[in-house]
Amino acid sequence: MKKIILFIVLTLVVIIGVIIIYIYSGSYNVGQLGHHNAMARWALTNAKQESINKRLKGIKVPQMNDSAMFVMGFQHYNEMCSTCHGGPGVDPDELSKGLYPRPPKFYKSKDMPGPSEAFWIIKNGITMTAMPAFGPTHNDQKIWAITDFLLNKMNKMSPEEYQSWKNKYSKPDDPSN
Repeated sequence: MKKIILFIVLTLVVIIGVIIIYIYSGSYNVGQLGHHNAMARWALTNAKQESINKRLKGIKVPQMNDSAMFVMGFQHYNEMCSTCHGGPGVDPDELSKGLYPRPPKFYKSKDMPGPSEAFWIIKNGITMTAMPAFGPTHNDQKIWAITDFLLNKMNKMSPEEYQSWKNKYSKPDDPSN
């Protein structure tokens, strides 16, 4: 039994040593233009999803599909999110082309998060991606409005309707107005 325990301990020490040597060797490319290898992608994807899932407990989803919330959600989405995610008839800005992982184009996506997950991501952001946290600058009502617009209105909008909303609802200080 002692030999088995010793073997396990030594194996773990060797594995940890190899990982430490790899980290300090600088071999892993952390640049935005260098993509993760399959193992890193698997680890990061699963760690992200499990981390989010663990933090969804206790989030109370308010009444959704609220047309009054759509306008507020649109204003904030158009101002802060469309730069990276685009919108119907609006391509993401040039900035988003240099990001890895690439921000999803939600208006084209059939794989949308649920309301509590979308709310949590918008509020808290995701580390080691370009997704910022809007919780420090936006209250929960505004974040729920963005969530409602994102999940229940934007995918149903035509490019012409999105442009009409930009003309009608963009804030006066919005340079795209």
